[in-house]
Amino acid sequence: MKDLKTKKDEDLKKLLVEKQDALRAFRLGLSGSKIKNVKEGAEIKKDIARIMTEVSSRRIAVIAK
Repeated sequence: MKDLKTKKDEDLKKLLVEKQDALRAFRLGLSGSKIKNVKEGAEIKKDIARIMTEVSSRRIAVIAK
């Protein structure tokens, strides 16, 4: 996740959708007791937050220009 600053906007949006889908699948698996590693959900949420922070900072930088 350290290479977020070098990714293009389209790639970030695609990655965000993938992570959101992964979180949705994790929650479904959690309710069905299929998940063994419950910390995985926290990591996915942190990744989503990192991506959204980068998207937001880019949007602010464009507005500031």
